[in-house]
Amino acid sequence: MAAPATRRTLGQLLQQGWNEIPEVIGSTGLAVVGIVLGIVGVRNYIARDGDNKRYKQVYVIMRPDDPRVAKIRKD
Repeated sequence: MAAPATRRTLGQLLQQGWNEIPEVIGSTGLAVVGIVLGIVGVRNYIARDGDNKRYKQVYVIMRPDDPRVAKIRKD
C-alpha cells in the first residue's frame, strides 16, 4: 500500500505555514527562543545562589574570618 499523496513532512508544513501565516510562525519561533533564554537565566540564577536563601531563612551569626561571609551580600 502506497502512502497517500497528501502526506507532508514537517519541513513542508513549516514552509507552507511561513507562506500563509508568517506572523504566527515567526512569533512562535521568537517565543521558543525567549522560553529557552528564560530557562537558562533561571538555572544560572539558582546555580549561583542568587537569593542567598540559606542566610535569609533564619538568623545566622558568623565570625568575620569565616569563608561563608564572602557569599553574603550587603544590601
